[in-house]
Amino acid sequence: MSRRARVIGAGMAGLSAAVELTRAGFDVTVSDGAAQAGGRCRSYHDPQLDRVIDNGNHLVLSGNAAVSGYLGTIGASERLAGPDQAEFAFADRRTGERWRFRPSKGRLPWWIFSKARRVPGTRATDYLRLAALTRAAPGQTVADRTDTHGVLWDRLLEPVLLAALNTAPAEGDATLTAAIINQTLGRGGHAMRPRIAEPTLAAAFVDPALDWLARNHTSVTLKQRLRTLRFENDRVVALDFGGGAEAVASDETVILAVPPWIAEMLVPGLSVPDDYRAIVNAHFAYVPPAGATPMIGVIGGAAEWIFAFSDRLSVTVSAADHMIDTDRAELAAAFWADIAAIHHLPPELPRWQIVKEKRATFAATPQQERRRPPAATRWRNLFLAGDWTQTGLPSTIEGALQSGVTAARLAQAARLI
Repeated sequence: MSRRARVIGAGMAGLSAAVELTRAGFDVTVSDGAAQAGGRCRSYHDPQLDRVIDNGNHLVLSGNAAVSGYLGTIGASERLAGPDQAEFAFADRRTGERWRFRPSKGRLPWWIFSKARRVPGTRATDYLRLAALTRAAPGQTVADRTDTHGVLWDRLLEPVLLAALNTAPAEGDATLTAAIINQTLGRGGHAMRPRIAEPTLAAAFVDPALDWLARNHTSVTLKQRLRTLRFENDRVVALDFGGGAEAVASDETVILAVPPWIAEMLVPGLSVPDDYRAIVNAHFAYVPPAGATPMIGVIGGAAEWIFAFSDRLSVTVSAADHMIDTDRAELAAAFWADIAAIHHLPPELPRWQIVKEKRATFAATPQQERRRPPAATRWRNLFLAGDWTQTGLPSTIEGALQSGVTAARLAQAARLI
């Protein structure tokens, strides 16, 4: 008889855990309180734009091992699009200058000696500061490890780290930053090719997973919110979804893959991140001009990154708490001014939609890093999954998927009887 597992939450972490457990031969059931799976990585038809849009523009990289493993299992590897080489375009709204950052393919960073590949205005010796960031100690911030001024900082490190940490980079946790650098620049351009879900997040990460789970007889129930967990001694013994207690069998594991503020309410004494940062996204119903750069970083503008999809142009701003209370129409006008200038488009504002995620990620600071719990709990049949657990990475799709695999493997190894 196969072992059983219940996965609570059908976001990236929960789907990853469910896929991993199903592969291992578990009898798995998945439930989520939302009306659709995917958590913060969701897609939906927006009536204002009459288009399917993503709630946010999530970038992954070719070297993301958890992403590759997950998509490979569910048969969706081809759902990511991007260039054949690592290349990141930037434009400075203040000066009109444009450039492309192109690290070399292998681990040997010979690109720092090429003016055509490194950031304009920088010298090869400027990049030595990255070595200090890769040797960070727990509790240190980025500002503790490196100078947060200068051309390299302004034109590369700050915009890239801001997107990765969703936190002002100077106050960001240096160990998380070290992990980012070690897994990207430290591995060479072959691991840094940008990849964007095509045509949507759901089409790449969610729908294929749901189809794969259904084919493998794993049920996913939506609009079923867990209300309470009941504990006895060192086990979870019952779940209550609002219709009364449901017993957890002696050979059954529970993986809790819900947002941290919900996990904190369900699990006694759980320490979780409690400081969050916002992300603001904007979508415009405008077909990009032929040859438009798929993704471009903006220096000195209201927008931070502009994405060109087949049927729309989109903007993402990280650590966007300063924009949360700004009038939506004002934001749309400011973002479109950046888009129009960079892509040489008419100034007239097309149909738009603004999506504000107030608690998009936890703040990637040393204080919040200390609050992240491990996947294992003091209850032998309860495990945690989510990008907010101790993944060693900031809040990313890669971290969420990795956390699901970690929780699933702990469940497989658990001694329950």
